[in-house]
Amino acid sequence: MDQEDRIALFLDYENLALGARDHRGGADFDFRPIADALAERGRVVVRRAYADWSYFDEDRRMLTRSHVELIEIPQRMGASRKNAADIKMAVDAIELAFERDYISTFVICSGDSDFTPLVHKLRELNKRVIGVGVEGSTSALLPPACDEFLYYDRLEGVDIPPARGRRARPTGRQVGPDQRPSEPERQHEPEPEVDRRPAGEEPGRDVDALAVQVAQTVAGLQGSANGEVTASRLKRTLLRKDPTFSESDYGFRTFGELLRHLAERNVVELAEGPAKGDPEVSLPEHGDREVAFGLLRGVVADLGSGGNPVALSGLKNQVRRARPDFSEKKLGYRSFLQFCKAAATAGVLDLRWSPEADDYLLTTQS
Repeated sequence: MDQEDRIALFLDYENLALGARDHRGGADFDFRPIADALAERGRVVVRRAYADWSYFDEDRRMLTRSHVELIEIPQRMGASRKNAADIKMAVDAIELAFERDYISTFVICSGDSDFTPLVHKLRELNKRVIGVGVEGSTSALLPPACDEFLYYDRLEGVDIPPARGRRARPTGRQVGPDQRPSEPERQHEPEPEVDRRPAGEEPGRDVDALAVQVAQTVAGLQGSANGEVTASRLKRTLLRKDPTFSESDYGFRTFGELLRHLAERNVVELAEGPAKGDPEVSLPEHGDREVAFGLLRGVVADLGSGGNPVALSGLKNQVRRARPDFSEKKLGYRSFLQFCKAAATAGVLDLRWSPEADDYLLTTQS
């Protein structure tokens, strides 16, 4: 148990409940998927939710069954209930950070950007911060501030709302239940936008883009010379780059399954790591990289027949004409120039800067 993270959970309940209701087709908010996701990350020792509970009677029963402490923020005449809840929640979180050293992780359940300073302060106090918010109502400022950010909509156990057309914006004129628009008015109404995907199916994320991101991250970690790159270290780095990252969004059950998929595509190589279940990850030393170097040499030789130098500008387009799926980023290089420099270092060709041409020139070695 001593190795487990101790977690303190704070829910800005009005933000979550109304966000789920407004952006998920009127669906009720369910706390259980959040509890399950946090159980996988550590031991939750504090659970607090802040709201004026007279507005959330049924939700109050649901949270009580999940052992959440309900903090009452009553609505007062001339006062902002929202600001009162936010301030109380921030004060309690900071107080707990100072008084409970054993709490290592704080979970802020809200999509409100007003909590960004709280997140920064908690991280300054050496606390890990996980954010949770409804995707449609979360500010773009909050997720990058966290160590990890979970979108409620993507959590395991959250029901996917049925596909439906978007509701028209209110026009300001109220239409009663017995008042229907006349036939001419109906003919001029725009057709609702309908999601053509089968119910329950979400748009898949680009695995090729993920392969590029993983390769670049591994290359950066290898270049930092801080020891071997393990799967756990790679996952933490990916989360620092994008706190919303989750392998499940790409159809993989575990991060290890994702790495095995990328290893099969020769994006990375896996070897036995220092701990069981935590393999060492590296970029392939041969294989695709050598093939890519050969491709580059062949294109330069064709363009520079007779030993004429070939300018770097426009060369990548010529390489892609020869091989449309070419991407230096999949090989771990941040730019095409870096890839060409690596080819020159490997002795595949010569690369030099020409002040006259104001460009790099490449020639094949004789």
